[in-house]
Amino acid sequence: KATVSVLYWVTENMDDWGSQPARRDEVVSRSRDTMMQRPGMGAGLGTAGMPSSQVGGGVMLDMDTFSQQAQGYTAHRDTSHYDYQAPQQQQQQHYQSPHLAHHADDSADMVLGLTNTKLINASLASSILGCLFILLLVGTQGYVLCFVHIVCTFGLAYAATLAREILEGDCGDVEMKNVASAIREAAEGFLSIQYGSIAKMAVCVTTVLFFAYLMRQQTPGLEINSFVLAVLTALSFVIGAACSAMAGYVGVWISVRANLRVAAQAVLGSVGGALQMSFRGGAFSAIVSACMCMMGLSLLYAIFHFIAVTCYGIPSNSVPLLLAGYGFGASFVALFMQVAGGIYTKAADVGADMVGKIDKNIPEDDPRNPAVIADLVGDNVGDCAGSMADVFESIAAEILGTMILAGSLSNEVKLETSYAQRYIFFPLVIHALDVLVSSAGIAAVKYKHTDSSPLSAMKRGYLLTAFLATILFTGVCYFMLYIPSYPNAWFRFWLCGMLGIATAFVLLFVCQYYTDYAYYPVRGIAAASVTGHGTNVIQGLAVGFESTGPPAIIISIDLAVAYYLGEGAFPSSPMTSGLFGTAVATMGILCTAVFILSMNNFGPIADNAGGIVEMSGQNEETRATTDSLDAIGNVTKAATKGYSVGGSAMAFFLLFRAFMDDVAAFSGEEFEVVNIAKIEVLIGGLLGVAMVFVFTGWTMTAVGVTAQAVVVEVRRQFDEIPGIMESTTRPEYAVCTSIVTKAALRQAAPPTMLALISPVVVGLIFRMVGYFRGDRLLAVSVLAGFMMFGSVTALLLAALLDNAGGAWDNAKKYIEAGHHGGKGSEAHKAAVTGDTVGDPAKDTSGPSLHVVITTMSTTILVLCPIFIPSA
Repeated sequence: KATVSVLYWVTENMDDWGSQPARRDEVVSRSRDTMMQRPGMGAGLGTAGMPSSQVGGGVMLDMDTFSQQAQGYTAHRDTSHYDYQAPQQQQQQHYQSPHLAHHADDSADMVLGLTNTKLINASLASSILGCLFILLLVGTQGYVLCFVHIVCTFGLAYAATLAREILEGDCGDVEMKNVASAIREAAEGFLSIQYGSIAKMAVCVTTVLFFAYLMRQQTPGLEINSFVLAVLTALSFVIGAACSAMAGYVGVWISVRANLRVAAQAVLGSVGGALQMSFRGGAFSAIVSACMCMMGLSLLYAIFHFIAVTCYGIPSNSVPLLLAGYGFGASFVALFMQVAGGIYTKAADVGADMVGKIDKNIPEDDPRNPAVIADLVGDNVGDCAGSMADVFESIAAEILGTMILAGSLSNEVKLETSYAQRYIFFPLVIHALDVLVSSAGIAAVKYKHTDSSPLSAMKRGYLLTAFLATILFTGVCYFMLYIPSYPNAWFRFWLCGMLGIATAFVLLFVCQYYTDYAYYPVRGIAAASVTGHGTNVIQGLAVGFESTGPPAIIISIDLAVAYYLGEGAFPSSPMTSGLFGTAVATMGILCTAVFILSMNNFGPIADNAGGIVEMSGQNEETRATTDSLDAIGNVTKAATKGYSVGGSAMAFFLLFRAFMDDVAAFSGEEFEVVNIAKIEVLIGGLLGVAMVFVFTGWTMTAVGVTAQAVVVEVRRQFDEIPGIMESTTRPEYAVCTSIVTKAALRQAAPPTMLALISPVVVGLIFRMVGYFRGDRLLAVSVLAGFMMFGSVTALLLAALLDNAGGAWDNAKKYIEAGHHGGKGSEAHKAAVTGDTVGDPAKDTSGPSLHVVITTMSTTILVLCPIFIPSA
C-alpha cells in the first residue's frame, strides 16, 4: 500500500508546474541553452527552412498532434489494410512551445528530492505498524515474519533513494525530452488498457474460485467453513494478482523515466554515469518487486494464520495450503503481461526493421521510421513490465512450493511447532537476505576508467552479491534449520544451497557461451551468413537445439545431488526430505535474483536511451556510447533468460510436490505415486506437450500478424507522405503505436486462454471419466502427467527459443562491428533476416513459456478441489 501511494502521489504531482514557476523557468532556460549550443539549432528556423524542431537529424514530437493521430486512426481487423483519417493539424507546421520545453519529468526529481526524508520516516512507521500487526495475529512465532517485513521496508527505502538519484539526473535537451515523453505516454496508455482487460478477466476468475470452493464439502484436516475457505482463496488470488500487476507497473514507471537520464549522460560523454543510471533504474524495479512479493506473502500468512489457527484450530503446518491462490493470481497476471508485452515489442521491432533496414536501408531507431516510437515503447511494456511480473510470480511460486513442502515435512517428522515454523518461514528469510546482499552488490556497480567494458562493473557487483549470499546463507541455514534431534540436517541443506549457487554460476556461463559473439556458436552463425539467408537460419536453429543439452544436464545433476543430500537429513521421511533438499537448492539459485533481475532490466533501459539519442539527432560519439551499453544489455538479457529457465524448472518440481500434498489434503487419501504407464496419464502428458507447442505457435503467429500490419502501415506512410525520407515531414508515429496496442491485446487472448483453460478442461473431462470407472483420483493423476510432461517440454523449448534468438541477434551485431563485410553487406542482410526470425523466439514465445511453466502448475494447484469428487 505504501509503494502504491508513493508512486501515485509522485505521478499525480509531476505535472504541477503552476506552483513551481522558479523551477519551471530554470528548466526551460537550461533546455533552451542546450538547444542553442547544438550545431544547426537556433531560435526560429533551422537548416533548409525547417522548423528548429526538425533539424540536427532529429524529429521534434508535438504531443498534442501525437494524441490526435491516435484518435484519428481507425483499424479494420477483417481487411489487409489500415485506413488513417488525418486530422487537420497534420498539415500544420510544428513549433517549439514552452509546454514542450519543460518535460513533466523535470518536476519528478524535485518531488522525490524534497520528500525523501518523509518517505524514509513513513517507511519506518509502516515497518513498526506492520510488525505489531503480525505479532498481534501470529503471536511470538511471528518474529521471523517481522524480520522479513523490516528487511523489505529497508529495501523499499533504498529503492526510493535509487529513484531519487535517477530522477535528479540531467534530462537533456527539448528534443530528447519530447521523444521520451512520447514513449512514456504510449507505454502508460498501453498498460492502462491492458490492466483494464486483465481486471475484467480477474473478476471472472475470482468468481469461479469462490464458488468452486464454496460448493466443496468440508475437507478432512482443514476444518474450515466452506464459505470462509472460499473467501480466503479468492482474497489471496486478488492480492497476488494486484501485487503482480503493480510489479509490472513499477518496472515501466521507472524505465520510461530512466531512459531519458541515461541518454543525457551519454550526451555528456559519461559512460559511467549512463551505466549507473540504467543499472539503478533496473535495480529499483527489481527491489520493489521482490519486497512486494515477500511483504504480501508474510502479511497474508499472518492473516490466514489468525483465521485458521486461532479461530478454527487447524495445525499451523497446514496454513501454507491456503496461500495457493496468491501464486495463481501472480501467475495469471504475469502470463497476460508477458504475452501481450512480448507481442507488442517484437511486432513493432520486426515491422520497423523489415521496412527500415531492408526496404529503406536506414539505421535502427532512425526518426524517419514511422514505427520507431512503437518499437521503443515495446522495450518497456515487454522487456520491463513482462519480465518484472514474470520474476514476481516465479519467486512467489518458489516460496509457496517450499512453504507447503516444509509443512508436509514437519508433519511427517513430527517437528515441534517452533521448529516447524522456522522451516516454513525459511524461504521468506532467504529472499529477504537476497534484498540485502543484492542491495550491496547494486551499490558496488561503479564504472572504472581501467575497465575494458562496462560489463566488468556488473561482474564485480555480482561477485560481491554471490559472496555475501554464500556467507549469509550459511548463517540462515544454521539458525532456521538446526534441530537438536537431527544435528546434521542443517548442514546437508546448506550443501544443497551451495549447490544451487554454483548451478546459477554455471547456467549464466552456459547461456553467455551460446549467445555472446566472443564465443564460437555466435561467430559460426555470422560466418554462415556469408553464404546467404537460409544458411544463417539453419545455423541459428542448430545452435538453439544444441543449447538445450547443457542446461538439461546441469539441472538434472543439481536435482539428483540435492535430492540425495536432503534424503539423509531426515531418515524417517526420505522422500519429502529429499524434495526439501531440491527446494533449498532452488533457493540457492534464486538467492541473488534481485541483482540478476537488475541486470536484465538494464538492457531495455539502455536500448531505449539509444533510441532517444538517435531520434533527437545526437552525434556519433553519443550513439556509440549507448550502442556499447545496448550490446552489453543484450548479453545480460540473454544470460538472465537462462537463469530464469533454471529457476522456473526447479520451482516446477516444488509445485508438483505441493500439488501432490494438496491432493492428499483435499481427498483424505495418500497420493505419492503417479503411474505414467496408465493410459489416461499418458494421454494427459501428451496433451500437456501439445499445449506447449500450440501455445508457442500461437504467440509467434500473433507477432507475425501484428508485424504485417505494421509493415503495411509503414510502407503506406513512406509511399503516401512526401518528405519523410528527406526529414522535412514528421511521420505519423501514433498510428503505428495504435495499431500495435490494439493488435497485441487482441492477439494475446488466444494463447493465454489456452494455457489457463486447457488444464481445467482436461481435469474436468477425466473427472467424469473417473466417476464412471470408479477411480476417484483419476483426474488428478491425469493432471499430474499433464503438468510433468508439459513443464519439461516448456523448459527445453524455452531454452531453445531464448538461446537461438539471442545468438541470431548477436551474430548480426558481430557483423555490424565490421566482420564479414560489416553493415550493408550481403552477410549483414542475411543476419538481419536471422535476427528477425529470432525476435519473437527470444522476446515473446521463450519468456512466455517461463510463465507457462508456473501458471500451469499454480492453476492446477489452486483448482485442485474441483477435480476431486466428494467421497
